[in-house]
Amino acid sequence: MTSAEVTRRRVMGLGLGVLAGVSAGCSGDSGPVRRLRLATGPEGGPYNAFGQALARAVAASGRRIEIVPVSTSASVDNLRKLDDGSVELALAMADVAEDAVLGREPFPRATAATALARVYVNYTHLLVPADGPVRSVRDLAGRPVAAGAAGSGVQVVAERVLRAAGLSGASPSPSPSATAAPADERQLGLAASVSALREGSVDALFWSGGVPTPALADLARELPLRFLPLDAHVGALRERHGPVYTAVTLPAGVYGLTEPVGTIGVGNYLLARADVPQGAARDLLQVVFERWRDLLREVTAGARLEPRFAISTGEVPLHPGAAAHYRAVYG
Repeated sequence: MTSAEVTRRRVMGLGLGVLAGVSAGCSGDSGPVRRLRLATGPEGGPYNAFGQALARAVAASGRRIEIVPVSTSASVDNLRKLDDGSVELALAMADVAEDAVLGREPFPRATAATALARVYVNYTHLLVPADGPVRSVRDLAGRPVAAGAAGSGVQVVAERVLRAAGLSGASPSPSPSATAAPADERQLGLAASVSALREGSVDALFWSGGVPTPALADLARELPLRFLPLDAHVGALRERHGPVYTAVTLPAGVYGLTEPVGTIGVGNYLLARADVPQGAARDLLQVVFERWRDLLREVTAGARLEPRFAISTGEVPLHPGAAAHYRAVYG
């Protein structure tokens, strides 16, 4: 049992005394509205869309909290802002969040982040022109690749996939069998990545997001694409980085695919500083669970948010207010 699981069980078992304390901070209070800044992602991206939808849902709920979305570079940037106190809430991919709480690179020390919920799963997309020469990750040797914006979770998973294939120049100890030149990783956000692939200035594009991602669906309608399978790399990623990575499938029909494509899944967490009041955390989660269909519609199709899924936050401990919410509502 991991330390986070021990913490989660301990917090979930605190009992009625904690619940009574949390109830005193719920939306029935007549105190001032609590303003919570939420680090999202770049404008036009899925995290930003989720944050804007959450802000609207909270405003319509009548609860005494206000969500203020903050545009960022996404996951890595968000954890840094959470750590320095410039935001109270953040969205981040699970792999980056675990690196932060464990003090692993690129974070110089452990970040005191807590989880409110695992809200949905990102699917790793690696796409290339269908009429091009690239048919596997190894074919990216020496080729320019759009590998996510600086400070994003996309950049983290792209670098790890390339490292697993022996193609990352950032790897301090590449695979002994790796003889190919590293891929030429370009730090580009989604919009710039799509433009670069369309124009031919990169040979491949990494993306991690919901299915379908609108920008990629639009690109697939104008340019024949091949989506490369990545599920063969899940084992290596899990061995090196833990169970935050899972095997998932891009279904046939999406992006015009004629058959499913296996790839890498990684969860997305809604995070909070530990000093966010328990009542505010509980109020926020009530809105998330009441309006999850609207929120997830902004980022991924066909997903559901269930408590057993939401509390699966690995090494990232649940915020005490989140644990109290799940225990009070779901037992």
